[in-house]
Amino acid sequence: MADIELPSDLLNYIVQRGLQPGDRLPTINELQDASHLGVSASKIREQLEVARALGLVEVRSKIGTHIKDYSFAPAVRLSLFFALANDLHTFELFSNLRTHLEVAYWHEACALLTAQDMDEMRDYIMAARTKLNSKWIQIPYQEHRAFHLAVFRHLQNPFVIGLLEAYWDAYEAVELHRYAEYAYLQEVWDYHERILDGIAAGDFDRAKIAFIEHTQLIRHQPRMQGMDGATLPESPSHVAE
Repeated sequence: MADIELPSDLLNYIVQRGLQPGDRLPTINELQDASHLGVSASKIREQLEVARALGLVEVRSKIGTHIKDYSFAPAVRLSLFFALANDLHTFELFSNLRTHLEVAYWHEACALLTAQDMDEMRDYIMAARTKLNSKWIQIPYQEHRAFHLAVFRHLQNPFVIGLLEAYWDAYEAVELHRYAEYAYLQEVWDYHERILDGIAAGDFDRAKIAFIEHTQLIRHQPRMQGMDGATLPESPSHVAE
C-alpha cells in the first residue's frame, strides 16, 4: 500500500483500513466517532458524495454504503461532460485522444481476443445489419459501442477501459448515436467487417488500418460538422433512432 495522503478523510480511511469492493462502510454516525474518522457529519456527507460521484462507493437506502470495484470511467465522465456542456467542440479533442489510445493498444488488445470474442463481435455486426436493413430502420448504437469495447475488454488496464467507456458515453451525450446519413451507417459497418476479418486472420495491421479509416468517417457526419460551440444541426433527412 503506497503512503499517499489523499485530500479526503473518508478516502484515507478506506485505504488505511484496507477496505475492498463489497465491503460495507460504517454509518455516518459511526464514522463521526473518534475511533473511525472523528469529523463532523456534514464533512463526512460531503466527502461521501464526492466518493459516490467518482464511482468509488455505492450508497443505497436501507442497505448502506459499500465499496465498488475500481473504475476510472466515472471520474473521466464527470469532467468530460462538464467540458462538453461548456463547448461541444471538446468532443472532437476527446475523440482524437480515443483514436490515438486505441491505436497504441491495438496489437496488445487484439492478441488477447478469443474465438468466442470474435463470434460475439460477428453477432454485433449481424444485429447491426438487421437494424439497418429492416423496414423500420434503427441506428445500431449499442452494437457499435459493444463492438469497439469488445476489442479492448481483456486489457488489464482500468485507465484505458475507463477512457474508452467515457468516450462512448460522450458519443451518446452529444447525440451522434441518434442521427446519421444512411450511406454513412452502411459504410461504418462495412469497416467493422473489415476490422473483424483482419483480426480473425491474425493480420492486426490490416485491422488497425481499417479502424483508423473508420474513425475518420465520423468527421463527415453532419452532426460533427455542426460542432461549432453552439448547437448541433438536426435534419429530417437523417435516420432517427
